[in-house]
Amino acid sequence: MSIVLDGTSGLTSPAAVLTTTPLAVTSGGTGVTTSTGTGAVVLGTSPTITGATITVAATAAPAFSAYVSTNQVITTSTFTKVTFQTKDYDTATAYDNTTNYRFTPQVAGYYKVSSALTIATASTRTIIFVYKNGSVTKAIVDIPGSMNTIGGTSPDVFLNGSTDYIEIYVYIVGTTPTVSNGSPYTYFQASMIRSA
Repeated sequence: MSIVLDGTSGLTSPAAVLTTTPLAVTSGGTGVTTSTGTGAVVLGTSPTITGATITVAATAAPAFSAYVSTNQVITTSTFTKVTFQTKDYDTATAYDNTTNYRFTPQVAGYYKVSSALTIATASTRTIIFVYKNGSVTKAIVDIPGSMNTIGGTSPDVFLNGSTDYIEIYVYIVGTTPTVSNGSPYTYFQASMIRSA
């Protein structure tokens, strides 16, 4: 005896036939389970899916870019947070450009951070730092001499997706050093490159 699945007859004999007639999934059933092979499940119009977590790749990775839009005077030989006041973009509304000037993404992962600053006055040393949760975590660049525009990309920084945040600080040695405004040369950016 052979079993034939045709959606209606149940058992038959002796021919071993597997028909292509679809089997209905009754209300309250467990649906379709596959363990090997390939195939497709075709859903009807406006299906409801419950008990699943769906992440859309295009929107799952936070990224932002901001720049200094008003010149910022820096106290010489002092670690000072740079206030990047204007956003070019912020895909997850994770950068605070009005109060704390920090990036706090709500997706755990590894983030690439970059920053550049244009210094309007002569200096003898400039260092750009990435601060994580209020402390130095990486130095982006350290220029021992006088340069107008400096910048670079830091190593990756892990952020836990809830409380971790990053900021940009600068240390400048000079007479009334000033960070100039303008998006081409004075910016702060970060984007997720890998999930946790």
